[in-house]
Amino acid sequence: MVKKYMNSKGVGYEEVNIDEHPERQKDAYELSGQLAVPVTVVTKEDDSREVVVGYNLARLAPALT
Repeated sequence: MVKKYMNSKGVGYEEVNIDEHPERQKDAYELSGQLAVPVTVVTKEDDSREVVVGYNLARLAPALT
């Protein structure tokens, strides 16, 4: 659902499947503090990052502005 939302907004992203790249699971956990997926990291123009866990449109939509 996150991919569908991002595509509908024309937002570019990098998808990492942790089943295919289990070494990246640690990265996701360190960013989110959880083992849940998806973990979406939005990098702002000032290089700050917003981490959104799951399909949380209430947090994701404002992070993309």
